[in-house]
Amino acid sequence: MTLFFFLSAIVLLIFCAYSQLSLMVTGVLFSVLTLLLLMVDGFGIVSGIFILVCAGILLLAQPHLRKEYLSRSVFSWFRKVLPDISQTEQEAIDAGTVWWDGELFTGKPNWKKILTLPEPTLTDEEQAFIDGPVVELCRMMDNWNINHNLAVIPPKTLKFIKDKGFLGMIIPKEYGGLGFSGTAQAEVLKRIAVTGGCTSIFIGVPNSLGPGELLIKYGTEEQKDHYLPRLADGTDVPCFALTGPLAGSDATSLPDVGIVCKGEIDGQEVVGIKLNFEKRYITLAPVATVIGLAFQLNDPDHLIGDKDEYGITCALIPRKTKGIRIGRRHKPIGDAFINGPIFGKDVFIPLDYIIGGAAMAGMGWTMLVNCLSVGRCITLPSIGNGMSKQMLMGTSAYAAVRQQFGLPIAKFEGVQKPLARIAGYSYISNAACLHTIQSLSYGEKPSVASAILKYHVTEMSRQCVVDAMDIHGGKSIMTGPKNYVADPYSSVPILITVEGANIMTRNLMIFGQGATRSHPYVLKEMQLAKQDISEETVSQFDEAFFGHIGFSMSNAARSFLLGLAGSLLTNNPGHHSLETYYRDIDRLSAAFALVADISMLSLQSTLKFREMLSARLGDLLSYLFMASMVLKHYENQGCPKDEFPLVKWSMAHLTYSYQSALEEILQNYPNRFLALKLRWLVFPLGKPYRPPHDTLDTEVANLFTNNTELRQRYLADVFSENTANNPAGQANHVFLQYDLLKPLFKKIIDAVKAGVIPKKIGKQQIEAAQAAKVITAAEAKKLLAYDRQLMDIIHVDHFEQKELVRAQPAARKKPAAKQAPTKKAPLKSNIAEGESQ
Repeated sequence: MTLFFFLSAIVLLIFCAYSQLSLMVTGVLFSVLTLLLLMVDGFGIVSGIFILVCAGILLLAQPHLRKEYLSRSVFSWFRKVLPDISQTEQEAIDAGTVWWDGELFTGKPNWKKILTLPEPTLTDEEQAFIDGPVVELCRMMDNWNINHNLAVIPPKTLKFIKDKGFLGMIIPKEYGGLGFSGTAQAEVLKRIAVTGGCTSIFIGVPNSLGPGELLIKYGTEEQKDHYLPRLADGTDVPCFALTGPLAGSDATSLPDVGIVCKGEIDGQEVVGIKLNFEKRYITLAPVATVIGLAFQLNDPDHLIGDKDEYGITCALIPRKTKGIRIGRRHKPIGDAFINGPIFGKDVFIPLDYIIGGAAMAGMGWTMLVNCLSVGRCITLPSIGNGMSKQMLMGTSAYAAVRQQFGLPIAKFEGVQKPLARIAGYSYISNAACLHTIQSLSYGEKPSVASAILKYHVTEMSRQCVVDAMDIHGGKSIMTGPKNYVADPYSSVPILITVEGANIMTRNLMIFGQGATRSHPYVLKEMQLAKQDISEETVSQFDEAFFGHIGFSMSNAARSFLLGLAGSLLTNNPGHHSLETYYRDIDRLSAAFALVADISMLSLQSTLKFREMLSARLGDLLSYLFMASMVLKHYENQGCPKDEFPLVKWSMAHLTYSYQSALEEILQNYPNRFLALKLRWLVFPLGKPYRPPHDTLDTEVANLFTNNTELRQRYLADVFSENTANNPAGQANHVFLQYDLLKPLFKKIIDAVKAGVIPKKIGKQQIEAAQAAKVITAAEAKKLLAYDRQLMDIIHVDHFEQKELVRAQPAARKKPAAKQAPTKKAPLKSNIAEGESQ
């Protein structure tokens, strides 16, 4: 009987936590159970324990007693243990808005908030731009020539880019720009990714974090009227100078200083800023006509206010301003995108060069992180998405037509595995990009989601290129105009590194910012902890703190019960084929919220420095987010059956990756007792998720190595024209020809099997079939034409020695014995004058 009542009490408390019942209701229900125990067993030790628990719950349910005798003390303790947050950290936390990431932190996501959002669409004007100037630009591009001969965009192409408004997609129409939505910008960048990094980054950067976006959001009317029309039509080319030798990922530690002082401009003495700075890695710097500059602003003489230090400030400075040295270039790996250093020595500028005017002095970091929360989810993820799709198109086509051992290499499981991974990663990236970027149209600034996209989409694009390299084999390691893998393979680290290096993004930003910004209670508690203790703050803290406790207990109960019930306790908000996946995300969301809360509570301020643990917690959030986007995308597509294998592969990969990351968290958890309890709560019946099955890999690979409707539909936004400068398009054209000629090839194969003709290869096999009248002369002509095209894409480029070997310097003649030695010219350093060694 005692065991029965103990079990009943546990079940009751779990039920109350799962249902998120109030303390008062829980206390009343427990009182009823306690009375039943007294009636059955009388008063004793067990009933005494029940009475104490019941009394404790009912006392906690009294707000005035709780606040006075408990919450006030907890509030004092909390203010002491809360880690210090710098102003720059606080500004980063405050940047952007909370979107779907906030729902995942609740442990009980409201699917209506995302499933009811409409499908991403383009206006007629945006679609016409994509069908017209974007396609025309892709036709013009010669990526090999740009990367390996010119190192710049040809003048004719550059003029086309400027004339058609590519640099002004972000700029409103009233200033002469195109005024495109984030979705349209992403679609343009995704398509032009096939043109290479030099062009796509040249177009992407002015439409991302830089002078244009900063002016639109923070510029004065005079600044907007002057610069935006010039940026829109390409009269001015912008760059933004933030990174320096001593301030890379730690961008807030800028050593570049601007001192408010008096100086002379146009013969008149004015109050301005004297700047000294050294910047590097600045994209478009060598060709920029206007420089966005971030620097620390100091006012020792209090000429503009009563502060000595204002902090990070952003200004817009014409290239020709006295004291600026610009024009030298770095030489990035892979694509020849334009990048270089900028130096400034005693550069004097007026105060109205500050973006937003003098009133925005010291607001630079706030401006940057707010713009980054939008721009970071468009430019680099879109380019990475386009790169993955290009690898999928070219690699699937090549694998289908390239034969070894008498079979297309697409028939080998060793090729099907990486090919399925390319397809799956591309699908996940595409879904995540489309729907996150679409949220911008509703006023969202998804800072955490943009960090997830930046890290995972670029990392998946890197893996797609690696897999493409492996599948193409020798063809991919010989560079030349025919190779569409080598340059992306070399240049993909650029996507990984810029706009927040991926190591920093994963280890510090995704969970570090998300845990504070997206959590339903943490930010409120932190804000209260900065305030003095008063009746009002104690009351607000009491509400937040006990709400947080109830939230954590609810997620513990939900995680345990959903783990036991196989997620069957949740509802299916979408298509019946996705029911299991919605339930999985509900279950794993509860587990994530629980582990995140326990980690923040037990590790407190030390969690900030346990980057490996924080990174894995960020992985949990990221996998849940991307899985949600996959389901949203499939629902928007109308749940076509032929696309379901891609959804199945994506969800298997993401849930298994989540499980692996959570297992690594528990294996490395500092508190082993808590790790054991957490494992019992989140995996009560063991680990249920498995990676994609081999048969699923084969099924997904076959979707793209055959000319299926899905392949045609999914790759419709990749530039696939069979042009001289589009080798991936050439491979795809041969693949489509092969699909049309399959019946003829089958005739030959059947004839070989029947012994009518001997087994041969390529052209010889076709000629043998014609001689034996297995195929007609007209059919042979088609097959021979196909064979020539096939051999053209199989062949790799080769060059004359003189094209590759650089001329050696002529040997110096020794001076005559009696001749005085000539004075040697000093060696020219590759370090520019004035630059630190």
